[in-house]
Amino acid sequence: MSQQAAVTIDIGSKVRVTRVRDRIPASLVELLKKDATGTVIDFRTTDGKGIGVVVELSNGATCWFFDDEIAPA
Repeated sequence: MSQQAAVTIDIGSKVRVTRVRDRIPASLVELLKKDATGTVIDFRTTDGKGIGVVVELSNGATCWFFDDEIAPA
């Protein structure tokens, strides 16, 4: 009965990476420790588990995350 309380995340939204489920390169771990925020630049279909969110990070690199791994910044 409750409406979705989450803020809608769209392309251009500022987000913060809150967790990462899969193993990631050490360089990405270090970057996220320094600055876990980025900007949503795209979406992609994942392997049947929903929608992935492509985020441009502070160093200009892009990486995708599951929607439950990010939150509005």
